Amino acid sequence: MSTQTPVQDWTALGSRQIAVNGIELRVVEHGEGPLVVFCHGFPELGFSWRHQVFAFAEAGFRTLTPDMRGYGGSSRPDRIQDYAMATLCGDLVGLLDAVGAQDAIFVGHDWGASVVWQTALRHPDRVRAVAGLSVPVAPRPKAPPISIFRSRLGENFYMCWFQEPGVADAALAADVRRTLLRDEVVSAGDMTGGSANPQPPQWLSEAELQYYVDAFTETGFTGGLNYYRNLDRDWELSADLAGAKITAPAYFIAGADDAVLRFTPLAKMDAVLTDLRGTLLLDGAGHWIQQERADEVSTALIDFAHSVPGN
Repeated sequence: MSTQTPVQDWTALGSRQIAVNGIELRVVEHGEGPLVVFCHGFPELGFSWRHQVFAFAEAGFRTLTPDMRGYGGSSRPDRIQDYAMATLCGDLVGLLDAVGAQDAIFVGHDWGASVVWQTALRHPDRVRAVAGLSVPVAPRPKAPPISIFRSRLGENFYMCWFQEPGVADAALAADVRRTLLRDEVVSAGDMTGGSANPQPPQWLSEAELQYYVDAFTETGFTGGLNYYRNLDRDWELSADLAGAKITAPAYFIAGADDAVLRFTPLAKMDAVLTDLRGTLLLDGAGHWIQQERADEVSTALIDFAHSVPGN
């Protein structure tokens, strides 16, 4: 077992820039065997999957873990439309092409979950299996998502607050540490309020927190916010996916206390997934599930991956 810290173990893996879909992604590669691609959410980095990357390598898998478009060491295009869902899915397909892989198991958390679900819908031949954490898949809504959120949850709901370019960007960057240590997020106030000197939870060391702080101090949050700013555009451009099904083997994990589950119910997953192999809700856990309950998440995901034909 390593005597180094998780940060030292992660940085020791190194990374490389891979050209995909007109940009570059910074990617950490580790292990040998069937391919697994890990996709992070907001505001995170490939580093968020550090525990799973090592566990999967030990279990006989090859992992690719990018900083997603707009984050960390990857390209951060200026235009909002450059973060459309079809483009994000294209990044993942381009990553497979770049490493000469026909397909992979895709695992995503938060926005990464949304992207891997959509990749399975849009590019089924490239997705051997798919697992989402914290954000369940749902059928295409009957109206633009932001209009639904505004009517049901109000203008102060955080996804609505994110829509105006520059506003949330500045507020979140004003105190990067506090932004990254927010716990339950439902309103704009949740994103900016709280203690002036918050302490990390027990599952996140000061060194791990500083890794995130350093990255977001350098990049800001605009890249990640632009994912949200495409929600209505993505809806408009996805009429052809209404009623579409994901036929790949699928799995879902969330913390039972995750606030996201209040407005993205699990019950709708069955309308999209034809081969849902399991749903794991971890009692007492919140949104940052793959870090907060790393061992349980890794074990469940590895068991799922082993159940996929060909692995």
